[in-house]
Amino acid sequence: MFFRKSVAAALVGVCLALPVSAQDVTLRLHHFLPMTDSVPRDGLVPWAEAVEEQSGGRIAIEFYPSMMLGGAPANLFDQARDGVVDLAWTVLGYTPGRFPKSEVFEMPFLVTNAEDTSRAFQRFVQEHAMDEFAGVKLIAVHTHGPGIFHSRDPITALEDIEGMKIRGGSRVISAMLADLGAEPIGMPVPEVPEALLRGTIDAATIPWQVTLALRTSEIVGHHTEFAGDHGLYTQTFAFVMNRDAYDRLPDDLRAVIDANMGIEWAGRFGAANDADDVVARAAAVAAGNTIVTLGADETERWRAAAQVTIDNWFAETEAAGIDGRGLYVRAVELVDEESGS
Repeated sequence: MFFRKSVAAALVGVCLALPVSAQDVTLRLHHFLPMTDSVPRDGLVPWAEAVEEQSGGRIAIEFYPSMMLGGAPANLFDQARDGVVDLAWTVLGYTPGRFPKSEVFEMPFLVTNAEDTSRAFQRFVQEHAMDEFAGVKLIAVHTHGPGIFHSRDPITALEDIEGMKIRGGSRVISAMLADLGAEPIGMPVPEVPEALLRGTIDAATIPWQVTLALRTSEIVGHHTEFAGDHGLYTQTFAFVMNRDAYDRLPDDLRAVIDANMGIEWAGRFGAANDADDVVARAAAVAAGNTIVTLGADETERWRAAAQVTIDNWFAETEAAGIDGRGLYVRAVELVDEESGS
């Protein structure tokens, strides 16, 4: 069974079967979130529509959201690489240590907003990390917007997270949480609601936008943001295609895929997250939840405490023969360029 979701259909949870007449190629796209999330709804769907239209209907895209084809979110990259699926959208941090250079974009207080940071990340990967995607055809990479805390109890100072069990979405983010004094609990984002309900975790680090799909603001009543133009952290995502599926396409259809790759789509995926950040934050306010924005001085305390995460990453990459310090400097430059800083 396969699904094709328009934006309107995604909003109401209706799945429409895609007709296959007059189509030469059908590509299966697998991912881990419901179609109502911002990137599937406002990123992947428009991408599929663009490819289908530009191919004259000769390419059809089948959507398989919420891991419908089986496996865990951590398997998605390999599913695309190995040809289990034709296309996959996934979180790079779900496979720790596999994308060591791309990890630099998860460093504390690097992210500004999702659109600008995503464009910077795409440029970074094209300059420095394409070898990490050698087994697939890379459509685009991107990030989400500033990650924040969503907690049962209010977090108003660094000391408040001491010993608190907090969900971390990647190796780097969990390391940062530990360096800040929390007890990190690693898990993919779809597991967050149940973990909060069961008390397995006391808080979660996720961006505003994903709280809509997870209904997080209905489970916890407190949210903590940071002052300034740079958020606490972000996560990295990749939209990839099976190399053989791409190579099998005739030249004109490969050209359609080629025309829908790279920085413009990276920015578009990021912009979808930015738009839903605003909607999700407003929903939390409407629900009567407490939103704490830490002041500049308190935010600086968190920055100072998180510097050890960056320093440790420098040491790890150096031991692996990677110039992590140089990659970090370039990442900061790219984010500043794209953000107009």
